[in-house]
Amino acid sequence: MAPRECTPGELLAVSGSYWKTCAMHAGAMLDVFTPLAKKPMAALELASKLAVDARALGMLLDALSAMGLLAKDGQSYALTQCAREFLVKDAPGYLGHIIGHHYRLMPSWSRLPETIRTGRQSREWTMCDDDGRSDFLMGMFNIASGIAPVLAKAIDLSGRKRLLDLGGGPGTYAIHFCLANPDLTATIFDLPGTRPFAEKTVAGFGVSGRVDFAAGNYITDPVPGGFDVAWLSQILHSEGPINAAAIVKKAVQALKPGGLLFIHEFMLNDAKDGPEHAALFSLNMLLGTEQGQAYSEKELRDMIAWAGAKDTRRLDFKGPADSGVLCAVAA
Repeated sequence: MAPRECTPGELLAVSGSYWKTCAMHAGAMLDVFTPLAKKPMAALELASKLAVDARALGMLLDALSAMGLLAKDGQSYALTQCAREFLVKDAPGYLGHIIGHHYRLMPSWSRLPETIRTGRQSREWTMCDDDGRSDFLMGMFNIASGIAPVLAKAIDLSGRKRLLDLGGGPGTYAIHFCLANPDLTATIFDLPGTRPFAEKTVAGFGVSGRVDFAAGNYITDPVPGGFDVAWLSQILHSEGPINAAAIVKKAVQALKPGGLLFIHEFMLNDAKDGPEHAALFSLNMLLGTEQGQAYSEKELRDMIAWAGAKDTRRLDFKGPADSGVLCAVAA
């Protein structure tokens, strides 16, 4: 990308931006926001409810107020509208799970220089306990829930009968594609440990009779076939180029002739120097996987062509953090 002028202040703001991140993480992990949904409180009262130190909590609440997440009146703290919508448990837009997942990623980011020196991942598995697994799965579900209904209405699947949600986790996309297409059924293909969460989610949307679950590893296990649509959302970046291309090929082979392949990813431009989120996300994959990375649109198009699909095009869609969708047709 073209160079731009910057000031020392801008660089220092970027250098210290993690202070705000850590303050928000602390607020979410301690769940300071949910009790304030009932009524404003002083730090001492809230500290008693949360079983934390009142002086320390007061300093955190002041910082959250400065950030616009709380509003302070005298000694009392109240929620702002932003916090009420997105940081209170049971709110429809609650983002606490993905924030919890990001919190667990923080230690590995502090080791990025060493990871660059060695080229080896430095992150321990973030889903090794129930809380980590729940935050990851629920976080992905919450993010996808904001995208899936929009895409399901925008993508024409009329006449298509069977959809494969490859690596679909809780099945968010399978669910919403079925809700938008009454004649469509879907199969979620993912690791066995994902099944209970997926089946609970599917049941919650009332589509248990139309969305089933097939357990397997899309790297090492065969993928069932006979589908009219294959949907791959945010799974290729966890793998290196060889495995990513193999996954795309398995997806294409699972399609009937004329079937549609969709790939949803954070796509880099062909120079790989943007968009910013995709470039930073590639570093996140470096920290947490053996070979994972973000891919450019050209790299993904090349994988699709190698897999034997044709007529690749990019949909007129831009998701959060500049995610995009490619569509191709199985020969």
